[in-house]
Amino acid sequence: MIAAFLLSLRQLGDPRVLRVLVKSLVVTLAAMATLGVALWFAARALARWIGAAAGTADLAGALAVLVGVAFGWLLFRIIAIAVIGLFADEVVNAVEARHYPAALASARRVPLARGVAMGLRSAGRALIVNVAASPLYLMLLVTGVGTAIGFFAINAWLLGRDLADMVAARHMDARAMAAFRSDTVVRRWTLGAVATALMLVPFVNLIAPVLGAAMATHVFHRRLEV
Repeated sequence: MIAAFLLSLRQLGDPRVLRVLVKSLVVTLAAMATLGVALWFAARALARWIGAAAGTADLAGALAVLVGVAFGWLLFRIIAIAVIGLFADEVVNAVEARHYPAALASARRVPLARGVAMGLRSAGRALIVNVAASPLYLMLLVTGVGTAIGFFAINAWLLGRDLADMVAARHMDARAMAAFRSDTVVRRWTLGAVATALMLVPFVNLIAPVLGAAMATHVFHRRLEV
């Protein structure tokens, strides 16, 4: 995993990777801004619908935005992974062209529709699983650190699956991908843990999805080496 991280870090200056980084950042930040505006107007509309005064409606809008900020990491992770799913093919292409040309020659291009579907499924999975796990998160609050550990572990598993699937889809059919998931549980969780940790660091989290996709490419192709 260290080798995958270092190789991916060195390739961040690749023009093909930089183009994906810029595109994914623009789309992700635009989506986050749109979500914030939507929360503001939805909360104000709801407050006015139940008969609140104008000032109270504005306060409700501000509170909704603050709630969005409070859940900013989860929202950013969901949106960023959904977005990187659109451009994952370009990142994987760049990594395979430099390090695994034979694999690139036999790779299948992931159609845009499939990439969008995978991104939306990963976003929905992250939202549903975290909502379902919220009672566990609340129960673990009494431990002081249990909630953070549980949140990290669950999202590392989710993120590892999402990133690995982006690469595997280019080389495997659905049945082979299912076998790949069962055979690489620890490696995928470790990949997800590294990417999750990167997403927790301010500013580094902006490049984490692209870095994670590059790492996933190395993890996929180097899995038989160890």
